[in-house]
Amino acid sequence: MKATGIVRRIDDLGRVVVPKEIRRTLRIREGDPLEIFTDREGEIILKKYSPIGELSQFAGQYAESLAQSTGHLVCITDRDHVIAAAGNGKKEFEGKPISRQLEELIEDRKNILAQQGDSKFVRITLDDTGNYHDQAISTIICEGDAIGAVVLYEKNETAKMGETESKLAITAAGFLGRQMEQ
Repeated sequence: MKATGIVRRIDDLGRVVVPKEIRRTLRIREGDPLEIFTDREGEIILKKYSPIGELSQFAGQYAESLAQSTGHLVCITDRDHVIAAAGNGKKEFEGKPISRQLEELIEDRKNILAQQGDSKFVRITLDDTGNYHDQAISTIICEGDAIGAVVLYEKNETAKMGETESKLAITAAGFLGRQMEQ
């Protein structure tokens, strides 16, 4: 664990303020849920809670199935990271933080179908090299909250994505959203 040198007092209601610098660094926004852990030494650990992270194994299997049937790279994200990736190139994306563009797309609850060069085309992760040509992205909605996205990504310029891929991404996002509600 890394010390920050910041000390905060607990107020009369038992609250502690998480400093703005730490919230910004960890991408914690107002209203974000935090999970609370304790250990034997009496330490309290706050961890940003990812509801879709609970489904990471299931999301991985779903992504694998989708990648096998479409031949595209498939990424499933929460609001911060790629939690599952399958298909050719998955190692470039697994566990990586998502780009600000994708974060905004999720916040705005958008579904897109785009080719590189289009104004709608977004980088998926912060270090996305931009080697991909086509994408279909759909926001995962659970109990009215946007919690992540399903991304179909294609490197091959001749393998154009269309309505079928768009509908697959929308269907996958809808299915994962409903799985979270159960």
